[in-house]
Amino acid sequence: MTTTLAGGRAARRRTTRRVRPRRSPAALLLLAAWAGAAAVLWLWWHTTPAVAEDTGRILGAGRITGLLAGYLMALVVLQTARVPALERRVGSDRVARWHAMTGRYTLSLVVAHVLLTMWGYARQAGRSPVGVLAQTAESVDRLPDLGKAAVGTGLFVVVGLTSIGPVRRRLPYDVWYHLHLLTYAAVFLTFWHQISVGNEFAVEPAARAFWYGLYGTVTALVVWYRVLTPVRLNLRHRLRVTAVVEEAPGIVSVLIGGRRLHRMGAEAGQFFRWRFLAPGLRFSSHPYSLSAPPRPDTLRITVKANGDHSARLRELAPGTRVWAEGPYGALTARRRSRGKVLLVAGGVGITPMRALFETLPGAAGDLTLLYRAGTTRDLALWDELAAIAKQRGARLMYAVNGPDGERPDISAQTLRRRIPDLDRHDVFLCGPPGFARSVYEALRGAGVPARRIHHESFEM
Repeated sequence: MTTTLAGGRAARRRTTRRVRPRRSPAALLLLAAWAGAAAVLWLWWHTTPAVAEDTGRILGAGRITGLLAGYLMALVVLQTARVPALERRVGSDRVARWHAMTGRYTLSLVVAHVLLTMWGYARQAGRSPVGVLAQTAESVDRLPDLGKAAVGTGLFVVVGLTSIGPVRRRLPYDVWYHLHLLTYAAVFLTFWHQISVGNEFAVEPAARAFWYGLYGTVTALVVWYRVLTPVRLNLRHRLRVTAVVEEAPGIVSVLIGGRRLHRMGAEAGQFFRWRFLAPGLRFSSHPYSLSAPPRPDTLRITVKANGDHSARLRELAPGTRVWAEGPYGALTARRRSRGKVLLVAGGVGITPMRALFETLPGAAGDLTLLYRAGTTRDLALWDELAAIAKQRGARLMYAVNGPDGERPDISAQTLRRRIPDLDRHDVFLCGPPGFARSVYEALRGAGVPARRIHHESFEM
């Protein structure tokens, strides 16, 4: 059984609307981040007297690593605040990669700051290197706010260790997610010793005011976008499950009703983070893309059973309350810059591609959808895709394994043979990470510029 959920007149109007591509602000944001790091380095240079002996150099290195770690902590939290300019313009997957990279740098700087500072203090006290532990315990007991900082550092280490690839893959997503929330507590606990112990903030009131302003702004963004905005959205739209429909083996669509859903600002290609208030699911929040254009009274997601959470969605009863956060994601029509478009979907990555296939502006012959699945039985939403292709004069292709399990060839040569003018297309790509990487390389080999390959991918 399949569902049919067309977007109505509003969706059809979007297919004839000319969309102007929106430039990503990623480069400007990275430039601003580096400028902030340069300002931190200048502050350290301005407040650090010239030193000639080794102990002073060690302590100076401890101070600069501490300042940079404090600055990056603010960026780590900012990258989790779900600010629309980041989530919808830069792309949630790129922001997630920034967050992971910044987190690694932050943890490394925090560890270096602790080791260098305690080593410098131990040398000042005439202790040998093996006396660093004793010096650390004494400093934690004697210096203001250092006890809280020690606890915060321990939390940072826990979050960092559980974010290492092999460890993270062994942890259930919900366990990893809730452990990751400890980052907020770690930042809060380590902030105060920066002000009370940091020499830079003692001698430079302007620097202290800037630091308070930086952390205060980030805190306000987190509270606004991660707490108040979702509360407002859910009180306004009152989301509930209306139906659950099996689309293919192991794949279900969940239809979600509510009030004035067209005013949520969602676009085809975007996703929400969904929390279903049912037993066993109410404490889990997972990202799922819209698999059809938003309608005034209905949203739809289509989910493959890849874990405990997704497998239990088939058990949802109509009327179940839903808590949503979003919309997020930059994989929308606004990324388009060419008349012709190729959509490539792998597995359940068909969900945002199906919504885009219906709504992307274009004339007959402008759109092509390539759908990769294990077998023809796994081609979820195929009837809908065929109907859309017929209505819009679009091209629909699928690639499935052969009878002996042989994988189809999706190489640069094959793509150019099937789509001779591929290098003049925009390409929207969504699928599992390995599939997305291989298709990306094939597209580049076929002459498609990187700036015209639009994709979002998440490894959970």
